[in-house]
Amino acid sequence: MPIDFHLSSRDVAVRTEAMSFAHNVLKPMRAEYKKHKEPQKQFEATRPAYAAAVKGGLIKGQIPPAIGGTSGSLTEAAIVVEELYAVEPATALTIFGTSLGLTALNLTQKPEHSEFIAPFLSCEGTPLASLVFSEPGGVANYVEKGAPGLNTTARREGDEWVINGEKKWATNSAGWDNRGADLACVVCRDITNPIEDPNADPKDSIMVIIVTRADLERNGEGCFQVLHEVSTVGHSATGPGHHIKYSNVRVPTKNVLCKPGEGATVIPACFDLTAVLVGAMSVGLMRAAFDAALAFAKGDDRRGKVPLLERQAVADLLSSVKMQTEACRALTWKAAHAMEHGPGDYSARRELALAAKVYCSDAAVKAIMEVINVVGVTAYDVEQPFAELLNTAMALPIFDGGNVGVRRRHLQEIMLSPNYDPWAATYGLPTASQ
Repeated sequence: MPIDFHLSSRDVAVRTEAMSFAHNVLKPMRAEYKKHKEPQKQFEATRPAYAAAVKGGLIKGQIPPAIGGTSGSLTEAAIVVEELYAVEPATALTIFGTSLGLTALNLTQKPEHSEFIAPFLSCEGTPLASLVFSEPGGVANYVEKGAPGLNTTARREGDEWVINGEKKWATNSAGWDNRGADLACVVCRDITNPIEDPNADPKDSIMVIIVTRADLERNGEGCFQVLHEVSTVGHSATGPGHHIKYSNVRVPTKNVLCKPGEGATVIPACFDLTAVLVGAMSVGLMRAAFDAALAFAKGDDRRGKVPLLERQAVADLLSSVKMQTEACRALTWKAAHAMEHGPGDYSARRELALAAKVYCSDAAVKAIMEVINVVGVTAYDVEQPFAELLNTAMALPIFDGGNVGVRRRHLQEIMLSPNYDPWAATYGLPTASQ
């Protein structure tokens, strides 16, 4: 089959719908949340847009048909992410935070957990989901032998699990009112039978437990606390990833999504998928920055004889950003397609997903700085979009697994494999005759 970079009719329809939602629902929301100074108030002001996303099937569209949802391909998801991020990334990230919160359920697809997915299939209300993984002090080395591991622990007591510990940076984890998300997939360390052997594999104790808002309410006051409301330089209206604490939260055994030992496999798989989508976020921001800078360069002459775009230095910078944006989109789409269709084994496909996250997120920061140089000091004006685009882009290399501490290490591990084939995701695994 020939290589074809054209969007299918379905892809075009998905993009058209995403563009409409971004411009008609998300964009007006920006003016509303900007009326507030406090990040929590800004986040709460976006609730009508989130409700519209739920009602319009955008949340249901992030759940596979096999368990009742209407999601399409990963490439379609990348298209949606780009369109929303090009217009209003802060509000969009709350939507995608719920997507990440549901990803472990999407991957495991255990029938006994259908009740937890139901609120996100109804297209009603404003249910938030969160993958509660990161912790104060970071989690880059949480499965290193001899290290203390995750701060958040779970202990089996009869027919219940008791959760204790602190988390931070998990989008949507505090819910709309700082009393917890509707559904939280809490990554924790089983300490029911503590292992004293320093050579034991820490992965064997990693599990994921579902904690619902109903669970928190049943446990009573004090079981869930927001210790500190985190303010960020970008994504100010996003579902907050506050510093939170679980204290003796008891949940039934049916809430175990991944048993001890399973969590260390499922959680990386979740972030392999989101790596592709961070690539799409990067493209959306680069596109927005380029479009704004191009319009400026066409319409401003800086008191000269000709528009800025006729200056070679300006044209060189803008053409560079345009090329970087096209290259990042191509890599993102290729990674999305490869994750689902190959060629190559999972390790080869995963390498492309990691490359999309690392390369595109780094490129987005660089590209926005280049367009700021095109615009000059005018870009420093808060009424211009460039400073906020840069503040938003700064998060991409350091969240969803930092490029230096996590993602590049994963790339290193893949390359160190004795069977590593650097081009398997493009050409497939070699045959015996090769």
